[in-house]
Amino acid sequence: MNLILIAMILALLIPFYEAWKDDDIWQTMLAFASIATKTSIMILVVSVLRDDWMIGVTGVIILSVGNAGLMLLAQILKRINEV
Repeated sequence: MNLILIAMILALLIPFYEAWKDDDIWQTMLAFASIATKTSIMILVVSVLRDDWMIGVTGVIILSVGNAGLMLLAQILKRINEV
């Protein structure tokens, strides 16, 4: 299971590189959404390994609500660009 977590951390580095190299705001936001999703999945894996419900609930909240903030930010940026 530790090997799976290490592989997940390595997969988490891919969107970091994409956000760093590209100047397009939409690509950066997509990379951050991917990072949030992968991090919440990692939290869920850790909660299963530790058999801890509280950590799992935190991972589910991040998974369900975390990307909503990014979508609101995307709408704000879209409206600013229209004006």
